[in-house]
Amino acid sequence: MDQQTTLARSKLTSPRAAAVAGILFSVLLIASLVILRLSIPADPRDAGRWLAGDTSLIEVALTLLPFAGIAFLWFIGVVRDRLGEHEDRLFATVFLGSGLLFLAMMFASAALAGGILIAYGAAPSALLDSEMYAFARAATYVILNTYAIKMAGVFMISTATLFLRTKVTPRWMALLGYALALLLLVTISRVSGIILVFPLWILLISIYILIENYRRGPDASMSAPAKQEGLR
Repeated sequence: MDQQTTLARSKLTSPRAAAVAGILFSVLLIASLVILRLSIPADPRDAGRWLAGDTSLIEVALTLLPFAGIAFLWFIGVVRDRLGEHEDRLFATVFLGSGLLFLAMMFASAALAGGILIAYGAAPSALLDSEMYAFARAATYVILNTYAIKMAGVFMISTATLFLRTKVTPRWMALLGYALALLLLVTISRVSGIILVFPLWILLISIYILIENYRRGPDASMSAPAKQEGLR
């Protein structure tokens, strides 16, 4: 019984589980962000005329975000579990904290956008004539395109460090993560679509991990190289 339990737990926390969660997160987030970018003007100071059009695609995008968040939480959990006793406390704090902050800010931005849609449906002219629309629209923009992007950059740095130490991915993928993270940290928020860098990088490494896992067989472990290196 203990052996069966251990085997089941190993499958749940395998590199394959992390890869699948990373792919789901990336695909859902990219789809949601692209839909929102095409449906909502990039300028946060717009007059709100886009609300008078068909907002069904925006609602779909906002519906996808919670599922992207669930996949992201699973990705974080599996990666941390594979570290096990080798997990460094400083590294774990930055990795987990930046990931949760990014997720919280993404949800907050989506909630504000959803609130704008609901308020407009209840009283269109009252919303656009008041200062509430301008505030909610600006807050949505700033939370996602300034603070969430910075947390995504920190998460990428910590994740790239993990992959360098465990040798789960080629060295160039981790170094690419550092370069892209630096881009997110120093870029100005008005660069359109810059946040897509984050899910695209997660998608790249997730696909690689999944392919390598199938090549090496179901017994391949993300933590095996880490045990050799000691993660110190």
